[in-house]
Amino acid sequence: MRGRVGEEPVTPETVLKLGWAAGRVLLAHGEDRGSVLIGKDTRISGYLLESALEAGLSAAGADIRLIGPMPTPGIAYLTRTARAQAGIVISASHNLYEDNGIKFFSSLGAKLPDDVECAIEAMMQKPMRIVSSAELGKVRRFADAAGRYIEFCKSTFPCRLGLGGLKIVVDCAHGAAYQIAPHVFEELGAHVIAIGNAPDGFNINRECGSTHPQTLRQAVLAEGADLGIALDGDGDRVIMVDHAGSVIDGDRIVYMIAAHRRRMGVSVPGVAGTLMSNVGLERALNQNGIPFARAAVGDRYVMALLAERGWDLGGEASGHVICLDKSTTGDGIIAALQVLAAMRESERSLADLASGMHVFPQTIVNVAINRGVSAREVVRAPGVLALLKDIEQLLGSEGRVVLRPSGTEPVVRVMVEAAEAQTVTELTEQLAQAVAKAAAEADVS
Repeated sequence: MRGRVGEEPVTPETVLKLGWAAGRVLLAHGEDRGSVLIGKDTRISGYLLESALEAGLSAAGADIRLIGPMPTPGIAYLTRTARAQAGIVISASHNLYEDNGIKFFSSLGAKLPDDVECAIEAMMQKPMRIVSSAELGKVRRFADAAGRYIEFCKSTFPCRLGLGGLKIVVDCAHGAAYQIAPHVFEELGAHVIAIGNAPDGFNINRECGSTHPQTLRQAVLAEGADLGIALDGDGDRVIMVDHAGSVIDGDRIVYMIAAHRRRMGVSVPGVAGTLMSNVGLERALNQNGIPFARAAVGDRYVMALLAERGWDLGGEASGHVICLDKSTTGDGIIAALQVLAAMRESERSLADLASGMHVFPQTIVNVAINRGVSAREVVRAPGVLALLKDIEQLLGSEGRVVLRPSGTEPVVRVMVEAAEAQTVTELTEQLAQAVAKAAAEADVS
């Protein structure tokens, strides 16, 4: 659940009801009373929504443990290791402070089972009844949550290695990792220069973090650092920058981790990406004898594909990198540590490791459509389909084109990928214009 704060469903009333409904369902499914963990990122509305969830859960009879600011994967880890019934994250991830959202984890630190989600939705439709005063849920603070998660992150880095001698810029996006990430890399021996580590409730993700890697790039060059690491507001995405200022996205991070594991003799049965993953990733993995499969866009779909295939490594260009052998969900800090381990064990720079994957020129354009116009109808318009077919025939096996209605915004995403940058630019413009024309015609009709 995500949206603009103050607009449904992100209102105090709805979140209160959600807390109550989740509490009732979780108590019914659990063997004992247990507890529900609540963590959040640093946006100002976190206080409001935390209070509403707390009241709803207590009204249902569920005990609550408040974590405070904590990366999303940290909440998943603590939910599992503290044997909680569930974990709740209050965050809108990479969005700006005006938005917020709610995400649930099961007792295993993974997505709630579908039957539990459906039960919560059904409970939301029922009248809210508060348990007796003797049965109201109690609230406690979670002691040393940050310390426990920091130690967990460090445990995923080989104990025989260290980061001594490395100068690293860490951009925390003024988000949930600001008290976590710098300590992880410092305690492993790195000289850390932290930026984006002064949240004020309003600056989360603003011109910083994984969605604005140019800020990190400038800092790496100015400091003469060996590399930079940029997280997003809730710490589940990571983008890196090498010593020369080149931005390294999630596709190349996944490639480096997979290739290093193969070099070390670790089994890599396959890697999951998405429809938007660069074809260069697929080719580089295949050259290393590693199968590659594409899921729909979104880390939840990557997770589903990994579960279906029995694989443990996947991700998206946006920086969601999932290492299921290390964590139950995507984790920006842990993904960065896997790359750093590859650097240390191979005695190679980040730039050198990343050079093993040739990135095909790729352009993504968002074509806005008016609300009320069906994006799916727009991409199926005859003119759009005809041009799409022509482009696919022109590119053949040397490129790709993807038309995708956004799941969160009134836009159609146009992606073209080919060997030549000029070809990519020209074809993207042509297809974007066709989509815009079809959208305008649909709006008039």
